[in-house]
Amino acid sequence: MKRFAFVASGVLIGFGGALALLPAARGANDMSTYRQLDLFSQAFDSVRRNYVRPVQDSELVNAAIEGMVSELDPHSSYMDPKNYADMQIQTKGEFGGVGIEVTMEDGLIKVISPIDDTPAAKAGLKPGDFIAGIDGVSIQGLGLNDAIDKMRGPSGSKVTLTVLRTGQKKPFDVTLARAIIRVDSAKWHREGDVAYIRLTGFNEQTASGMERGIRELKKQIGPGLKGYVIDLRNNPGGLLDQAVQVSDDFLTSGEVVSTRGRHPDDTQRYDAKPGDITDGKRVIVLVNAGTASASEIVAGALQDHKRATIVGMTSFGKGSVQTIIPLGEGGGALRLTTARYYTPSGHSIQAQGIIPDIAVAQGDEEQTPKIARPSEADLPGHLVGEPVIKKPDAVVIRPPKDKKIEDFQLSYALDLLRGKTTVASAKGGQAD
Repeated sequence: MKRFAFVASGVLIGFGGALALLPAARGANDMSTYRQLDLFSQAFDSVRRNYVRPVQDSELVNAAIEGMVSELDPHSSYMDPKNYADMQIQTKGEFGGVGIEVTMEDGLIKVISPIDDTPAAKAGLKPGDFIAGIDGVSIQGLGLNDAIDKMRGPSGSKVTLTVLRTGQKKPFDVTLARAIIRVDSAKWHREGDVAYIRLTGFNEQTASGMERGIRELKKQIGPGLKGYVIDLRNNPGGLLDQAVQVSDDFLTSGEVVSTRGRHPDDTQRYDAKPGDITDGKRVIVLVNAGTASASEIVAGALQDHKRATIVGMTSFGKGSVQTIIPLGEGGGALRLTTARYYTPSGHSIQAQGIIPDIAVAQGDEEQTPKIARPSEADLPGHLVGEPVIKKPDAVVIRPPKDKKIEDFQLSYALDLLRGKTTVASAKGGQAD
């Protein structure tokens, strides 16, 4: 065997499980795969021996895995052991940091959404902001996980983010005091005779938190309860099982969502169990361009079963499922796109989004350029969605120009529940 293959044998052990599944003789395809792995061995050995400074084997392997996975689609990535541990903490609803959901775009960190009541939200960071530097150092060339790691730190310590914002000519610095971010993903209050529940994400506490909120609001409002507003705006998603449970809380039967992977036997269907914790009261779900992934599952399920009226603007369109695949003891994990999900009617929202029953603008969309509020279809390398029949653009209801309304979409939803306007009249053309 060639000398470089022996040098690389230790790092290729991670491929061993996959290679062991390949029968010895499967033709030209398999030989091509082995040749490609041989090419990787050569590259690894060359870098290891000739790079300008000594490089740890683990550094090279981590970078190789990250490069392989991140090229597949925007949502697949490799987590080293530390980031994998951080992810596990985050899904439990508590982690350290500044409180922003981010992605990587054009070599910069892009803010998807600040998390409510966190340092980032209080400092005024906005969806669509770009973070170009951390503590005065450019993040150009830094991986997403590395950049996130630099933004984290002990509670009370400070971090300065250099922010680029559309409409502002110059970057500006925002200094934040890090905090323990406890994500109360379900928040609620009464709006007179209406129960308002906001879901900011889907972690392990989301469904139980929402159920607690519904119980408390039932007691507060009493028999005069008109209905529920479930606010999923700027909710970036999270755990699939929590989206299923939240949807199930409003449904008495039928499919909630199905996931379909590469092979027919990968298909899974999730069904609702009997029981509606709202006792059949009317439900309105608020969505916007920041409503993504698990939150789109909820909106799609309730829309298809005609259990809720969807109000707002077309959602983000992330219709893919990521599976966390641990890579052996101490080896981190893959976050790998393994399936698409489909609403009960068989609709894939991938790169299309949930189209609201009533299109209602908040009023600031026109002031925010499209580049600052992208959809899944705008992300480089996104999975192509399934073709759909093009529908005519819906009439968009906008706030009156002569009156200032702090949250027009919520105000409109409350009017719908109280009978001050109807779905039919809305679709008939109250508009701009």
